[in-house]
Amino acid sequence: MKWDELTLPQREEVERQLAILGRGVVETVPEEDLKQKIMKSVATHAPLKVKLGLDPSAPDIHIGHTVVMQKLRQFQELGHQVQLIIGDFTGMIGDPTGKSETRKQLTKEDVLRNAETYKKQIFKILDPDKTQVFFNSEWLGPMTFEDVVKLAAKVTVARMLERDDFTKRYQSGQPISIHEFFYPLMQGMDSVALKCDIELGGTDQKFNLLMGRTLQKEYGQEPQVIMMTPLLEGLDGEKKMSKSLNNYIGIDEEPNEIYGKAMSVPDELMVKYYELVTDLTNEELDVLKQGLKEETLHPRDAKMKLAYTLVRMYHGEEAAEAGQEHFVTVFQQRALPDDIPEVEIDSAEFTDGKIRLIKLLTLLGFAASNGEAKRSIQQGSLKINEEKLTDFNGEAALQTGDIVQVGKRKFAKLIVK
Repeated sequence: MKWDELTLPQREEVERQLAILGRGVVETVPEEDLKQKIMKSVATHAPLKVKLGLDPSAPDIHIGHTVVMQKLRQFQELGHQVQLIIGDFTGMIGDPTGKSETRKQLTKEDVLRNAETYKKQIFKILDPDKTQVFFNSEWLGPMTFEDVVKLAAKVTVARMLERDDFTKRYQSGQPISIHEFFYPLMQGMDSVALKCDIELGGTDQKFNLLMGRTLQKEYGQEPQVIMMTPLLEGLDGEKKMSKSLNNYIGIDEEPNEIYGKAMSVPDELMVKYYELVTDLTNEELDVLKQGLKEETLHPRDAKMKLAYTLVRMYHGEEAAEAGQEHFVTVFQQRALPDDIPEVEIDSAEFTDGKIRLIKLLTLLGFAASNGEAKRSIQQGSLKINEEKLTDFNGEAALQTGDIVQVGKRKFAKLIVK
């Protein structure tokens, strides 16, 4: 389709969609094909089929995962159809991307259990009425060994070794299992099975995404466009957001926790967070950037707006208001919150009327292990009745009504029984 064949309103609509969809995208391959697909969609009123594949290897989603999902939501709001593929088949192999060793294979039960949690959380972002959910076992499971051999014949070993992670493992003598070569082939077959127009993924997925284009051509289909979004740095401002690094904001976390964590986002990353993981429009984002540039908007106020926005997106306006009020009360006014949860502790946990501080933190659920409790105390995070305690070998004589605080967001009012 040629540009001149479109009416003026259609051209304006194409330009509008390109501006919205281009936000926060690192690379589009090929860009001209994306424009062509949108032009055809606008002219024919036929929605594009936009794919995202997910291997549910972990059950919880943090906002780093939502970067690509926010892009999917933009496609939906522009009238396109999202194809969400739950990789119940590929998930049992595990994506080798970025791995220095063969991944542990998940059981079918693990994958399906995680998939249910994924779907529940994903629909906090995506419109379920505009989302088709597939399990790739639907088309990968019935393949015969003959089918697999024919598929494998379409790609060379040399092509597979173009992958940076495979190359590094091969050169260092780290083992590469044959089944890992099948992962990008299976992801590519997902695109063939659903005749996808566009596939989204992070920049670390480029090889897998391109495989979809390769196989679609082999099977006589128009190849998909791939759009890659950046990886989001975590709250430490350096490493990729990850639960294992504890630098994440989970979308299912409590509102006060989301708000408080968002307030610790490094200033230099604040605009990036706005751009990638919020639902602000391009126009609202431009106003915010201008305000920060001209110093008419204080960075603290911009960060509070970011925190409010994230809580509102996942818990609603009322929770966002409460989260902001809690933050202002506790951190700006240095007062204890009014709604401190009461936690019972059995007096049998005490020795001679005292309890070890490390034990106290693990009993309250403020630390997952003795090691984490020790670090929290050493770092000065523990306060009892607003008095800081830093001796991790220390003990405390506690009674009902005492207030235990760890960090800026964890509080408990004790009930000793």
